[in-house]
Amino acid sequence: MSVTRDLRRDLGTVQSYAALLGILIGAGIFRVTAEQGAITGPSVILGYLVLLVPILATSVGYAVFLSTPLGLEPGGEYLHISRTFGGSRVAFLGAWLKVISYVGALVYLANACADYMVRLSAGVLNGDHHRLPLALGCLVFFYVIHVVGVRWFGRIQVAMCSLLGLSLIVLILPGLTAVHTRNLQPFFTHGAAGFFASLPVLFFSYAGFESLAQAAGEVKDSTRRLPGIFLKGILGTGLIFILISIVAFGVLPLDQLHDSDAPMVEVASVYLPAGATAFVNLGVIMALMTSLNATMLVPSRLGVMLAEDNLAPRWLGAINMSTGTPVRGLTLTLGIAAVLLVSGQLSLALTVAVVALVILYLLHSAALLALPSRNPALFASATAGIPLGMQRASAIVSIIAMGGLIVLQALRDLKVLSSTSFMERLAGQSLTSLELVVFWSALGLLTFVLSRRGQAQASGELGS
Repeated sequence: MSVTRDLRRDLGTVQSYAALLGILIGAGIFRVTAEQGAITGPSVILGYLVLLVPILATSVGYAVFLSTPLGLEPGGEYLHISRTFGGSRVAFLGAWLKVISYVGALVYLANACADYMVRLSAGVLNGDHHRLPLALGCLVFFYVIHVVGVRWFGRIQVAMCSLLGLSLIVLILPGLTAVHTRNLQPFFTHGAAGFFASLPVLFFSYAGFESLAQAAGEVKDSTRRLPGIFLKGILGTGLIFILISIVAFGVLPLDQLHDSDAPMVEVASVYLPAGATAFVNLGVIMALMTSLNATMLVPSRLGVMLAEDNLAPRWLGAINMSTGTPVRGLTLTLGIAAVLLVSGQLSLALTVAVVALVILYLLHSAALLALPSRNPALFASATAGIPLGMQRASAIVSIIAMGGLIVLQALRDLKVLSSTSFMERLAGQSLTSLELVVFWSALGLLTFVLSRRGQAQASGELGS
């Protein structure tokens, strides 16, 4: 019997929306928005709108696959790609890179939470002394929540998303009345080149939407609920991103916005009283924590499916019978994240994140395009109600867009490679995403080969 049946379906529609929105409205929108303003100016607003189209197109693939029986299990892209093409090598590599990316994101979010806690303490906490203990404390806190049970993950996520939602209302609605159109000029600060250069980084704000697929084994009636949640949740998130960007660039001059350590808090301070500004700061912490909470879930659920397919040790996929959670997988996730945090080697995992996820989205959309011919039975089981023509058009749009983002990032990386030596990049912890994709992919393929060899040897011993 599949161990995934031991996962408990304790998440409903509200908890699922909270998981999706929580991981999307996180560090990206509050930090990346201002940073990319230096590259392309207020056209960041247009960037979020442009990127919403391929993200929605990519989400169509998830909606279709999750409406099949595969939507009852937490395998996500690994399951969808491997069952479509009938092989696991490419799917395993995608899952491997995703795990690396999510562990890196976990550490980044914990660090960011600690930074904002220090700022909110108004001098009570010292960043140099308290940042690491606070970041470790965040990791341990959410680890305990996940170990106790997915029901508590959902409850905590909904509570934090409620505070986040209120803070966004406080930030956006009054902020729209404080926008000065002169701050939005020039719209393209560095022309078309700057605008296109900003897109791969802005994409970071949308990256991670697919994490909800890893909760499929724990959502009630997942094949019916999750497809709609994906599409509606992403559309709503895109609208929030655009509104926040309008407020940010319309309220503060570009130079002041870019130079701020807490840009959205400084934006709010222009038109809100001190108490309301502090509430916005609390909202930023909630955004980071909801992302951290949802991110913690992903690696362990992928571990469950890889163990099911004998591509990871069986102990990694074990579900604790008393809590209904993969405690061993969660513990391994915490351990690796803590090592990265303490050692300061975050870039080894985080730098690869966006490129790895973009590659994964491209492969997933390719699976959607191939599904009717490669696995007709699985295609016939889909209940999403999305016309075949729309499925194909969405897959093509996604593949073209993801391919374009990969090319843009590759061009940026090649520029770095041509201007610095490997030893310089290694010493400065600034290896490019291309280098890290090659490194982690090679390690992943080695792991795959060893897993397959061990599985073959075990089968031979049983046969004899």
